[in-house]
Amino acid sequence: IIALLTFGYWMLVGNGLNFAITSAIAVLVISCPCALGLATPVAIMVSTGVGATNGILIKSASVLENENNIDVVVFDKTGTLTQGKARVSDVYSDSLSNEEVIRIIASLEKGSSHVLADAFIQKAKELDVELVEITDFESLSGLGIKGNVLDQDYLVGNLRMIKENKIDFSDYQDQINDYVAKGKTLVFLAKQNKLVGLVSIFDDIKLTSKQAIQRLKEMKIKTVMLTGDLKAAAKAINQQLELDEVIAEVLPQDKESVIKRLQEQGNNVMMVGDGINDAPALVRSDVGVAIGKGNDIAIDAADVILMKDDMRDIVSSIELSKKTILNIKENLFWAFIYNIIGIPIAAGVFYNLFGLRLDAMIGSLCMSLSSVCVVSNALRLKRFKPYYKKENKKVKKEIMIDGMMCAMCKKHVEDALNGLVNTNATVNLEAKKAIVETELDDSVLQGVIEKAGYKVVGIENV
Repeated sequence: IIALLTFGYWMLVGNGLNFAITSAIAVLVISCPCALGLATPVAIMVSTGVGATNGILIKSASVLENENNIDVVVFDKTGTLTQGKARVSDVYSDSLSNEEVIRIIASLEKGSSHVLADAFIQKAKELDVELVEITDFESLSGLGIKGNVLDQDYLVGNLRMIKENKIDFSDYQDQINDYVAKGKTLVFLAKQNKLVGLVSIFDDIKLTSKQAIQRLKEMKIKTVMLTGDLKAAAKAINQQLELDEVIAEVLPQDKESVIKRLQEQGNNVMMVGDGINDAPALVRSDVGVAIGKGNDIAIDAADVILMKDDMRDIVSSIELSKKTILNIKENLFWAFIYNIIGIPIAAGVFYNLFGLRLDAMIGSLCMSLSSVCVVSNALRLKRFKPYYKKENKKVKKEIMIDGMMCAMCKKHVEDALNGLVNTNATVNLEAKKAIVETELDDSVLQGVIEKAGYKVVGIENV
């Protein structure tokens, strides 16, 4: 329309056919919407590629837009905030031996797909306990399991299951209070409506979980933990993580309703999980994030997949989204600014005043430059790095260690240190020391070494 008006105007004022046609063509050429068409898809393409390079797989362009608006991040606890490598911590019974308690529970858990099942099976191997065949096995969703072991009916599950079956647990109350205060998960064993065993399970918190939560707080994003644990146990765990809110004693089938309630309060919610039970919540959330090592159903339900088991990549994903949206807005600016400035000049608005006129050839050059500007600006996203890679630099440390006696001791210490994020370590058995290159604090290094059973005498930067 502008080109036609330009042509008509110059014909009416008598500037001639050649002048009118070239002015109209200049308008058409410079208003070509190439840059406008490139503004969004180029930025999306670059950012998804950068995300993949950093182990963050983003399924669609709309996910990047949704992530930009996230103001609440909900974490599943087991396998997400924690390492997902649960281990049996304590066994207590007033009528059975520890081995017998583990034999019964492990035999029942052998048929279960619950994440805690492996902890009992592993404990049975450590105690050299032989498992027995079970019959009448039944999984009770959100409660536990039941089955027949050696002609006796047993229930294995959480406190909710014990209460629903009206089983008296008063004789075990002191042990329950003690384990819960330490943030441990409780598993109860009952036979014929009588509590006969109590086991506590502990799952170490990922080193990167607290760092990610702290960064999200700095970004003014609310953090929430969703767990089926007892409130007291969840509160004890949160003393280490310092999340804004803890929602405990949640049944697997109720996780979706928690997400829905948060959304109804006006929040844009990101859900992070890794299990089958998390899939409905992942779908319900505005952005679902799954851990790459998690269940296939959870991965399929999620919008973002983290290939590394590093919670800090959740922050990186949100930051990449914000940078992408900003980049798109910048691209749209460059796409429009050429038209806003160029079209009036091409139409001859300033010709009578200043003799300023835009040739069609110059117009085509400007149009091309606008596309070059948009693509070049989008390519700046390739320089994106996760915040923890920019902020942290590896430091070389020398750790003096007491208690290493043999090659197996050396291997234990090396495995413990090299299992940490972004850490490389070599151990010298004769010198009783380890040389470590890491981004982590001394307290973290000391913790894993002492957990492996050795004493740290000193740590120095070298």
